[in-house]
Amino acid sequence: MKTSLLPRPKKPGRTQMRNPPNETRSKPLDRTPHRKCILTGESLPPEQLVRLAMGPEGQIAPDVRAKAPGRGAWIGADRAALEAALVKGQLKGALSRAFKTGQLDIPTNLADLIENALERATLDRLGLEARGGTLLTGSEKIETAARRDELFMLLHASDAGQDGSSKLGQAWRVGSDREGQDLRGMTLPVDRQGLSVALGRQNVVHIGIIDRRAAERISHMLARWLRFMGSGEMRDGAEEKVA
Repeated sequence: MKTSLLPRPKKPGRTQMRNPPNETRSKPLDRTPHRKCILTGESLPPEQLVRLAMGPEGQIAPDVRAKAPGRGAWIGADRAALEAALVKGQLKGALSRAFKTGQLDIPTNLADLIENALERATLDRLGLEARGGTLLTGSEKIETAARRDELFMLLHASDAGQDGSSKLGQAWRVGSDREGQDLRGMTLPVDRQGLSVALGRQNVVHIGIIDRRAAERISHMLARWLRFMGSGEMRDGAEEKVA
């Protein structure tokens, strides 16, 4: 009897398994690009790190927008750790390995330069969102949006009055049906004058973000800035709505 080389027809109603019962499917690979901090060795997404660039004469400068051409070095340490590494010479050694040269000009106020650059980048982001119509200023407008559950983020100037901030936080909790929770918004390390200049508006004391993606963009920049300052993780600034 000849044996047929054709595959046997599938029996109707029978589902074939793609994997044996004892085989576990692998999870999808995380394809988010990561960079390694030259001081700690920790790998993180670029938006959580600060890029340092080198000029033609070996000058080291912060490149917080990651736009400068050429090789870069990434820092994930906070200000205190960076200053300690600078004093001990560890930063120079790490930069020499990263840029493959010992001819470096590292400014003694590098921590100040980084912090100022992070602040400027964050305020510029707020200014872009203001021009894009994704944020509100003025207590009455913000309170109305909060009570309608249209708020994704609430920010306060460093010199905002406690009463005004508390009132908006209460409106946000009521509007989002989260009374009793510690949801009050976030106080920025910038006063009303700095916020007014950044947004091109007068007397900016409170900011309400009414767009989900805008809140995410601002959250990333704020978190990186505050992390470098050693302020810990940002809390209560943004709250994702559940669809």
